[in-house]
Amino acid sequence: MDAMAVGFWGAYFGTVGLLLAGSIAAFARSLQRVAVSAALFALISAIYFAAYLDWIPLGEQPTRLRWLSQISVASAAVLASMVLAMLGVLRNPRRGRLVRMSIGAATLTVIGIEWLLTTDQALALGSAITISMAFAMLYVCIRSAERGDRLAWWAVTGVSFMILAIAGLSVIARNPPAAPLWVHAVSAVSGMFYVSVMATALWIRYSYLIELRQVVTHGPSYDPITRMRSHSETGQMVGLAFFGHAKGDTRPVGVIAVAIGNFYMLEQLHGRAAVNHALFVCGNRLRRCVPGQVETGRLGDDGFLLLVRGFRNEDVLAELAATVAERLGRPVTLSTSAAPADLEAGRAYWEAQVGVGVVAAQPGQRPSQAITTARDMARTAWTYPSRVAKQEPGTGAVVEVPGFTAP
Repeated sequence: MDAMAVGFWGAYFGTVGLLLAGSIAAFARSLQRVAVSAALFALISAIYFAAYLDWIPLGEQPTRLRWLSQISVASAAVLASMVLAMLGVLRNPRRGRLVRMSIGAATLTVIGIEWLLTTDQALALGSAITISMAFAMLYVCIRSAERGDRLAWWAVTGVSFMILAIAGLSVIARNPPAAPLWVHAVSAVSGMFYVSVMATALWIRYSYLIELRQVVTHGPSYDPITRMRSHSETGQMVGLAFFGHAKGDTRPVGVIAVAIGNFYMLEQLHGRAAVNHALFVCGNRLRRCVPGQVETGRLGDDGFLLLVRGFRNEDVLAELAATVAERLGRPVTLSTSAAPADLEAGRAYWEAQVGVGVVAAQPGQRPSQAITTARDMARTAWTYPSRVAKQEPGTGAVVEVPGFTAP
């Protein structure tokens, strides 16, 4: 096979490998349904492609062609069932059982017929059935998209690329090394787009299940806007941080309060939907920029609370506070209503007026005092260029944290 063709196929199998690595990471985070579905899409496609490229030993040419005809039909049946499940067509148990039994019976019938045909006839039948099933899935995806399922357009794109790949592999099947380079290139690139698009569609479809699991797990302690601890749960977090450590522990607790000063103005100008969107964005940014050992939660209606245990010195707290101030202060375009069109096309340009207060609460200090002090300092920090304030160790005066810039 031409070296360039090998390079294209190497890129395709590299894409499959990345998808499998992502699936393993998702599985490790208890996202089994997303992980298994994405891994199956990738593995079945990879086996199908490798078999057609003659990279899986299937015996002499006649035997190989017969096996290819059966692999193509079986792969198409499984992938079709997964596409239908992703689109919600199989959500009804009775209909799902009927569709799966029909696909299974049709697949077994075609495989049985292929054993009665010559190898060339069996391969031709397998390719025809596979392409027919792909076009049938394309039709189902288009119909779902026309009924308003925006995810279906992702499926339309992915299945379209799969049809291109199947057509190319049908040309390659008989003699892979002799196939033109452009056929290898088109097939490999189409395969890469197929697995990437379908993995994205799967994540979009099942991501709401992850959100639902968090809601069910945390119940009233879960804030659905910021996806953090609610106000009551934040109080429990504070209690554990200040009173849950071992007796005799002399290490201070780092308290970082974040206050955002222009939520009220945003609501007056653009409504509550814009404020909810802003809270959602701030919560996302905050979760992404703080280390895993830092505990976070809501603080009132306009702020957040971070608790840090076991820090080395106050400079670590100051650096984290500067990072938080920089990330939350980045501008964003917000939606002004819950209408689907407005959710995608933001109409309000907004930049958070962020203030961050840093307090190293000493053992024995009341948590309410430390949090109130940090919150007041955060509001004072609105007037500082760095937007970060801390207490001066000797005098206790509130001063700006200079010289820190977020990475």
